[in-house]
Amino acid sequence: MTKPIADTKRAEDAAAAPPLSPSVRRHLGKSLRSHYADSLTEPVGERLEALIGRLDTAQDRATRS
Repeated sequence: MTKPIADTKRAEDAAAAPPLSPSVRRHLGKSLRSHYADSLTEPVGERLEALIGRLDTAQDRATRS
């Protein structure tokens, strides 16, 4: 499958863009950490917990065989 032209153009633009300065990266990191800090302390929903349990079970089976 080929990528649409718009996606290819965006990838080329991103590759040509200069890297972020260390101060900008620090600022973004702090902002993202503070934004997502609350979500890390919230309980996991029942559906997500069940899915994680299924993954753990599948991984346990794979490591035994």
